Amino acid sequence: MTGRTSGPPPEPDARRTDGFGPPPAPFAPTTPFAPPAPPAPPASFAPGTPRSGGRPRALRPVPAAGAVAALLAVLVLIGGGAYRLTVRGGPAQPLAGPSGSPSIDRGDGKGPGGGPDTYDPNAGIRAGEARVWLRDNQAEVAGAGTSQYGPWRVGGTVVGAIPTGLTGYAVADGQEKWKLPLQTPLCGVPRAPSADGKLVVGVKETTSQTSHCTHLQQIDLATGKAGWKIPLPQENKQDTSLQFELTISGDTVVVARSAVMSGFSVTDGRKLFGTSSPNGCYPYGFAGGSRLIGLRQCPDPKDALVRGQSMVEELDPATGGARWSYKYAQDWTVGRVLSVDPLVITAHHKDKKSWNITAFAADGTVRSQTSPGFGVSGRCNGFGNADGFQECYAAAADADTLYIGAGKPGTTLDTDVTDQVVAVDLNTGKERWRTAEQPKGRTMWPLAVEEGRVLTYVTPGSGEAAAVVSLAPADGASQPVLQSPAAARGAEGVFYPHGIRIAWSDGRLFLLNGRVYSPEPRKASRAILSFGK
Repeated sequence: MTGRTSGPPPEPDARRTDGFGPPPAPFAPTTPFAPPAPPAPPASFAPGTPRSGGRPRALRPVPAAGAVAALLAVLVLIGGGAYRLTVRGGPAQPLAGPSGSPSIDRGDGKGPGGGPDTYDPNAGIRAGEARVWLRDNQAEVAGAGTSQYGPWRVGGTVVGAIPTGLTGYAVADGQEKWKLPLQTPLCGVPRAPSADGKLVVGVKETTSQTSHCTHLQQIDLATGKAGWKIPLPQENKQDTSLQFELTISGDTVVVARSAVMSGFSVTDGRKLFGTSSPNGCYPYGFAGGSRLIGLRQCPDPKDALVRGQSMVEELDPATGGARWSYKYAQDWTVGRVLSVDPLVITAHHKDKKSWNITAFAADGTVRSQTSPGFGVSGRCNGFGNADGFQECYAAAADADTLYIGAGKPGTTLDTDVTDQVVAVDLNTGKERWRTAEQPKGRTMWPLAVEEGRVLTYVTPGSGEAAAVVSLAPADGASQPVLQSPAAARGAEGVFYPHGIRIAWSDGRLFLLNGRVYSPEPRKASRAILSFGK
């Protein structure tokens, strides 16, 4: 995508357990879809006690879900008993291991001899645990693999995409509902569709790897039907690009490329606006949703070799006009938009040692700006990790607080061990509280704030499968929400934190691998996994 200061590290090989695979080839064209394979089926935990701090806040009621009540007495055994994590309010009870033959496929993509079809992520499932469904990539792709995008949920369908097409799966059980091959490869996707489930993507002119991104294609995610398709009008003679930066806000899809931007109606493809470099500041990215946020770079008019200043704007989706704008200090580059409403943005300094969090009021004035004393994933501070300005999957916010997956600062700005959740006061920039560190190998990613609680994904670890917990916004006290079966840990473990894409919707978690590979005998490329209601 455009607007990035350094390239991403390789996404991991989803078939391997060591986290390293061949280098990525974003949006590389691949061969058409292979025939679908039968789906593999569907899948609770509690993090440690938080260190309390900051002012207390009123809690709204939490739904009394049967699964939550059933899990209030779960004892989690980590690494064969090396760690004990208990749930507040319940006595500790041991969890037995999964039932079944010791030779069962562990789900890591390698397989012990029975092949990927023998793997059951729900083997030994216990009362109160959430069933898991799992789908593997069945499309033939380039040898180095290909990027995968999504997941996007529309009603009873969740959708994933590779450059050659999109696939819709049933939310409840992962059964394939539809498949839409594309005539030419994808070259840009937005983070989310419109409210009525329409996605607008960029597609290339031809199937050549060097082909330019030239067209916009509308797709109905509920049905898998292709809608309108239009060539992108040039805004100037230099308006060509290999990739698009896309976002959707309301009925507008906005396209950034080669220092220009254009807006089109999601409904019918009508052009709404177009511009190159107003006020000498060229656009290079967006964030969408309930508001349209534009990102620009303002070169120094006295020195063309100086990077200049990053600028943030709120734009009118109907006209592209700026409602307000804010310029960062020299040498600071916008990294990620963590939240659109309230607007919270990270930026990093050119020295590659400093980053900050800025919270904005509705009128664009700065509520707070702080340099945190904790580390976050490069996907959240924008330090050369992942494409797109809304590609942080480890942050959520309510009106006054940002909740973000965090850990100890590393030697660089890219810290992947985010084994805590930190609550940051958006009015002061100060830390309110943080949870206790999780046992080695488990990370925590806030997903959303719902019903007065912070829904948080907990990755699988040694001896434990993935889970979703809720944290109290006042002090981080945890309660279990969903626990996947122990047998699902192997499959969940190949959805590596720095390559994963996540969606939380209506009580279900969807994990999508950012990179997939061609199917091979006795070796699976895990594509999408879900558990929940």
